[in-house]
Amino acid sequence: MANNWSESEVEAAVEDYFDMLRLELLGHTYNKTEHRRTLLERLNNRSHGSVELKHQNISAVLIEMGIPYIEGYKPRTNYQKRLLPEAVASYLSSHPDIQLLFQQDAGVVPAVPTVGDLLAAMEAPPQREERRESGIQESLAIYNPGGINYLELEAQNQLLGDAGEQFIINYERARLIRSGCDSLADSIAQVSVTEGPMAGFDIRSFEVDGRDRFIEVKTTKYGKNTPFYVTPNELAFSRKNAERYFLYRLFRFRTEPRVFALQGHLQEQFKLQPSQYLAKPY
Repeated sequence: MANNWSESEVEAAVEDYFDMLRLELLGHTYNKTEHRRTLLERLNNRSHGSVELKHQNISAVLIEMGIPYIEGYKPRTNYQKRLLPEAVASYLSSHPDIQLLFQQDAGVVPAVPTVGDLLAAMEAPPQREERRESGIQESLAIYNPGGINYLELEAQNQLLGDAGEQFIINYERARLIRSGCDSLADSIAQVSVTEGPMAGFDIRSFEVDGRDRFIEVKTTKYGKNTPFYVTPNELAFSRKNAERYFLYRLFRFRTEPRVFALQGHLQEQFKLQPSQYLAKPY
């Protein structure tokens, strides 16, 4: 197709993307518009919109590799299936410093952020169409030269998970107190600590009429569309208690925590993909 990007154009876009991602992970500010204008000078009559789409495509490739992406570039999976993943892998192979930065960042645990209005942190979940568009490709295996799934590494960070649960406990207390249910707010329990992972959920909160609300919290420092991991026990509990089960996805936890919630059986709310298999001898 005439509109397909050349190899040199893709390489330039990938280099620009990683320049921004490196700055973001180091906590430095940068201007996406200025980056885009500078990049356009290296391209063949591309528009601002086409550059933004290419950056969104790079986000999708990174998610499939298990690598964090730039929050401002929502993943879009309609990319050149060979050229773009190869360009991303080539950049990662020749820049081991950024692999080290990913690994270090996966272990970072921010303090539980102080938010002026906790309840304002809640926002609508991604639309189903958006979740499908930004999801991991089932049929495409993308080579990650670092060999490490940094999103999984972050998800295994227990201290980060605990900090996220504390944030949601504070949120739930604020929600119930605002509704005049102070006694219920005082009864919220961090079940992940008192009962452990076999409970199948993290926090026992309440509806304003006193019914239980079972909350599973998934926390990330990265963007809203970052995938997360679900255990078989969590999945089974969500199916058995669908009417009272809530998944709270806490994201951008590093600086500006935001959260969305979905109620019901996880199988009906998310596209679940096996990430590993248990192999038994025949």
